Amino acid sequence: MPKEDSAIAKERALNLWGSFARKVDPIAQATELEAIPDFDLGHIGGLEGPKEEIQTYACAATDPEVYARWGTYPPSALLLIGRQGVGKTLLARALASLTGTSFLTVRVPRLVIEVIHRGGKVGELLQGWSQVLDEMPPVTVLFEELEFSQAREIGAHRADLPVGPVMDLLLDLVDRTIAASDHLVVGTTSHPDTLRRAFAAPGRFERVVEVNPVFPEDVVAALAIHATAAEKRAGHALFDGIEWERVIDHHREPSTGEWIHILHAALRRKARGEASGENPALVQTEDLVVEATRFHQAAGRLALPTGNYV
Repeated sequence: MPKEDSAIAKERALNLWGSFARKVDPIAQATELEAIPDFDLGHIGGLEGPKEEIQTYACAATDPEVYARWGTYPPSALLLIGRQGVGKTLLARALASLTGTSFLTVRVPRLVIEVIHRGGKVGELLQGWSQVLDEMPPVTVLFEELEFSQAREIGAHRADLPVGPVMDLLLDLVDRTIAASDHLVVGTTSHPDTLRRAFAAPGRFERVVEVNPVFPEDVVAALAIHATAAEKRAGHALFDGIEWERVIDHHREPSTGEWIHILHAALRRKARGEASGENPALVQTEDLVVEATRFHQAAGRLALPTGNYV
């Protein structure tokens, strides 16, 4: 898409979605639109299989005729499954960047709570949803954490939720999104074992992709990417001969996202030392080992939620 067309599409997407969100409170609280995301698959460490799936699905927007030449058609939508913090959301965002589409995140657990608590007019929400998607330029829509009743964001294991009406709403939203032309649809869940099978019915999230980092290679690759990014932001070296595999070998429980938090915890400790008048050395292997141990102890005592791969 030419730069000027991209700028027009960006402005149009923001205006249309902003107008819709202002009219429907649950949408304003539970969705976020990134008009033109700039995020490359190369910013995700490892995950070669899921990356290939994302590139294949991208052809639905960039080279749709390829499917026809092979006598097939693109999947209606992708479902990414895997524990929290492994990179599911980043893969969806990279899909939007690959295809030059806007990126709309629907935080499903938040949407559910907002609709219930605010007494949202579901008919108005659904009608407005269909209308705005029909008018918007191509968009990648991410339904984040479809297994809403298990989500940590709402307290997990919520047996008090009206599951039937909620499922009706979510399935209607998904069906309307898939039916709208030129849009790509991705769903995620950290709880595939309890996800209601209606989501994976034909014509919905019919392509299921497991996002499961290879240990230790994918974790090391992600840490190296984030260490390089931190040094680029700082404008100078921050790390000194890190033995990454030795660092992560101490604790295998953290997700990739949690390891990124551990890396930043070590950097923050150095920043605090400098602010106190010290002259801290570069981050070394032992600094990261110490932070990983702290994280492990705190997570064990407080049952901390998993981090996000950001």
